[in-house]
Amino acid sequence: MPATVLSPVIAAIDVGTNAVRLELARVLPDGSLETLHQERDPVRPGEGVFKTGAIPEEVADRLLSTLRRYAALCRRHRARVKAVATSAVREARNRDDIVRRTREEAGLTLEVVSGKEEARLICLGVLHRKSPSARSLLVDIGGGSTEVATAVGEHPTDLWSLQLGAVRLSELFDTTGVVSGKQLKVMRNYAAEVLNKQLPTKLRGVPKIALGSSGTINAVVGYAAKEGAGHATVRELAHAAEELCGMTPEERRKHFDPRRAEIIVAGAVILETVARHLGVEAVAAVDRGLRDGVLVDVLHRLDVTRVDHSLADAALVIGRRFYFDEKHHQQVAELALALFDQLTSLHQLPPSARPYLEVAALLHDIGNAVSFERHHKHTYYLIHNADIPGLADTERELVARIARYHRRSPPDVHHSGMTGMSATETRMVRKLATLLRVADSLDRSHHQPVRKLTARVGRESVSVHVKTRAPVDLELWNVERELENFRRVFGRKLVLHVGR
Repeated sequence: MPATVLSPVIAAIDVGTNAVRLELARVLPDGSLETLHQERDPVRPGEGVFKTGAIPEEVADRLLSTLRRYAALCRRHRARVKAVATSAVREARNRDDIVRRTREEAGLTLEVVSGKEEARLICLGVLHRKSPSARSLLVDIGGGSTEVATAVGEHPTDLWSLQLGAVRLSELFDTTGVVSGKQLKVMRNYAAEVLNKQLPTKLRGVPKIALGSSGTINAVVGYAAKEGAGHATVRELAHAAEELCGMTPEERRKHFDPRRAEIIVAGAVILETVARHLGVEAVAAVDRGLRDGVLVDVLHRLDVTRVDHSLADAALVIGRRFYFDEKHHQQVAELALALFDQLTSLHQLPPSARPYLEVAALLHDIGNAVSFERHHKHTYYLIHNADIPGLADTERELVARIARYHRRSPPDVHHSGMTGMSATETRMVRKLATLLRVADSLDRSHHQPVRKLTARVGRESVSVHVKTRAPVDLELWNVERELENFRRVFGRKLVLHVGR
């Protein structure tokens, strides 16, 4: 009998503000996930961060001990791992040290995700396999931040991340003891002020019942809702917040586990204030969230046949913010992807590199918003500092460098802009930037004269055939300037054939 081939195992590690979580799951043939193992450790990575600005050494040691154990479990299952860190690590001034120690001591790559990326991942987790036409409004209250998202089907339409979390608010107002009515009013006013500055009111076209996905929301809704109900009204949430404020710490621990009891007052105040601000009637608790979204994200990346336009859509939003030439950028992206798809035997890059090229192509000229001169360098800076949901910090850096080399200095290994990358990353940037340079040259006039491109790899040359709808004299002149760089990077001569 042939040996049984086991489905792949994937793992999600979530370094939150209040706790660290691990989930291992097996990918089943139908694309669903079977949970193999779960762990939650109340490490409190955010302990003191919002007051001191740094993760204390003893907390970092506690965190690394947990991550080493999680990494060992993942290796035992031969799992493909994605580890993310949210608000606490994101805001800590020693975040780079935490990331470095995680890599060196646990052998894990810890991605410090932006607030919008956190919101996107929560959407993935909560709305996976949702009906394509269903509209949703999501709220997730973490220790350091609150994420809000609107979505259609599985896909987010708007993402917000607010600097308003249960641990942050607890530390700011010291809610460990009985909270007076006056203090509750101040907390509500503070939360409302943050929301008024960072979140639109009463979003249109969204359900009247919001989905709440975090442990804090589950705990608050479970306490506030009528027996047997899966949701709590705004009035019930307000009443719950007032009741919890009047309790002693010992009384709160009768209803919640000790760690949750310490921050439950702040969580209740935030949830009530968010619900009022959004104009919803109630909040329903769901048992899926960020960790599930991380697993779905890994699952999507394993599926090379899956077509996902979310990254391109996010890039277009950024481009429009800088008033880019949208027709030109979309034409360059189309030509660059055609080269990537038809020259796979030449560049030998994984399919996962394709989105990096697409985003770089869609944003390669946004530096013009700063200045045309040296705009490639301005483009690098803008992408490097952008919040692009779907890209981790390291991936965004790769995209920024690919876009930076779309003009002027070629992406030579020893150029100053290529420092700090691994050999694999350097090869990827050089190859993708070279394809982008050719694609950009083929629309140098910004008038989209090329209507079709086909490419073929030969033993000594690469033949690119383009069909045109208008003269391409300027394009041909610019492609000529890219021939030597193409030969250096790919070891073959580029030959361009033009026809109508």
